[in-house]
Amino acid sequence: MEAVTQSIQGVPLNHYILLSAIIFSIGVMGVLIRRNAIIIFMSIELMLNAVNLLFTAFSAHRGDAAGQVFVFFVMALAAAEVAIGLAIIVMIYRNTNSTDINVLNRLKW
Repeated sequence: MEAVTQSIQGVPLNHYILLSAIIFSIGVMGVLIRRNAIIIFMSIELMLNAVNLLFTAFSAHRGDAAGQVFVFFVMALAAAEVAIGLAIIVMIYRNTNSTDINVLNRLKW
């Protein structure tokens, strides 16, 4: 049991933290740099998946299922965000014929 608390099936917890930080950073850069609304939503999903990876890793590390319950709620939030976000993107595309967020200035009155 001692070996399980120090590493999750042979992979140290530090590797999970590093991988999650890299994935989250890629998502942040995608949100800040890209101007396409679909890519921005994909970057947000990438950040949520990085958080899910950390929740799962810490949950397995501590031997507690609470982190996996949080993953379930984050996945439900992500599904709702995708459904509403895609509907907004479709309506923006119908009005502007573009998914570029800089074009949204045309929607002002």
